[in-house]
Amino acid sequence: MRQLHSYLIDFTSLIAISIVLYFILFSQLAGEKLSFHISDSFLQLNTIFLSILIEAIPFVLIGVLIAGFIQIFVTEDHIRRLIPKNRFLAVVMSCVVGALFPACECGIVPIVRRLVEKGVPLHAGVGFLLTGPLINPIVIFSTYMAFGNDSKMAALRMGVGFAAAIVIALIISFIFKSKQLKHTISDFTSSAPKRTRNESLTVKMEGMLKHSIDEFFDMGKYLIIGAFIAAAVQTYISANSLFVFGDGVVGSSVVMMGLAYILSLCSEADAFIGASFSNLVPSTSILAFLVFGPMIDLKNTIMLLSMFKARFVLILLVLITVIVFISTTLVSIF
Repeated sequence: MRQLHSYLIDFTSLIAISIVLYFILFSQLAGEKLSFHISDSFLQLNTIFLSILIEAIPFVLIGVLIAGFIQIFVTEDHIRRLIPKNRFLAVVMSCVVGALFPACECGIVPIVRRLVEKGVPLHAGVGFLLTGPLINPIVIFSTYMAFGNDSKMAALRMGVGFAAAIVIALIISFIFKSKQLKHTISDFTSSAPKRTRNESLTVKMEGMLKHSIDEFFDMGKYLIIGAFIAAAVQTYISANSLFVFGDGVVGSSVVMMGLAYILSLCSEADAFIGASFSNLVPSTSILAFLVFGPMIDLKNTIMLLSMFKARFVLILLVLITVIVFISTTLVSIF
């Protein structure tokens, strides 16, 4: 059964890579001769799909390399010594580390999966998952630049995002006591030779690269599926159709959070898109856009579903939506 599962993973990975190559080659070879046969919407779908992938893949590569490093060089004993026993302190520590760690919402998923598998409490993993893409130094600086060197939005994004992440992670700690992983790393590595402490650095580096490659193909197919769905939604669903809730603070916040989820933007660049809405919606609605998107989006949801149990992902999605909405609404009031 394990060998069959490995074959299925390789087959689906091959299909996913073939889809990417098809779109890349199609966009290059379709040319003027075939352009009259291709609808503008399909060309737009192709462009958006490729842009999402090109934007996300470098961060995924960084993420899987870090995940491979954690798998080989970080032991359960290291985790137990570093993570505080106290629930609140563990959440705060994970959020602080995430805030200092430059990561994309795609690349951070394999890192969190490896950390949880290694023994990091789920709530601490969630804190790291939420703050890493949201308030790391690169994101805060890009937000500062996007809003005309104005520190107000960058400070609000950092403060509201950090507070929301702590609340969400603490709630998760009371709801879930287990790891909530669909499968463990040992399910796929039990047939591999056992590692010893006396292995040379070269052997360990080789093992890290092997784990990183496996992780990349495992994550890559879900990234491609998520990117394609996000591109299709952006192409065929009009943004104006989302304004069914009205254009007030509450309605526009819901709309901007929906846009953040659908657009699946990289957190290092989403501030420039958010700033373009400054003349259309209140600033607190833009804040909702900037906080919600990096925490959870369409492609990120699909990647999480590939690794964690559906009930956990659904509850996490609901919690993020509710807490971010309440937090940004309170900002608009006070």
